[in-house]
Amino acid sequence: MYQVTFSKQSMAELNKLDKLSQLEVMEAFSSLTDEKLESGLPEIGKIHRGKKVYYRLRTGDFRIYFEVIEDKRTLHAHYILQQHTLADFVFRFKLPFKEETMFEQEDNFWHYLESLKK
Repeated sequence: MYQVTFSKQSMAELNKLDKLSQLEVMEAFSSLTDEKLESGLPEIGKIHRGKKVYYRLRTGDFRIYFEVIEDKRTLHAHYILQQHTLADFVFRFKLPFKEETMFEQEDNFWHYLESLKK
């Protein structure tokens, strides 16, 4: 059994969800075991970025990108992203990823882009 920790981004995303969705995400994430991580289940993927290995857990409309910190037996969630978003696509396909990519998640970003057309 792993201890579960969250980055600022993943905690902020989790806090945006209603209680039932939070519980579903937490249940899927906290129930992971060594066997599930290594079994090749369809909802769990593995991504190598630099020297780090990230796992992607698909649960509902969300994708949790996390790493296993072996010495502490900890799962650390770096990002919780909505499926079918630019941020999810960029991270999944190992494109250069900056925190600025997260701005596309915010409505204000899209309103700003729309205002540039005028």
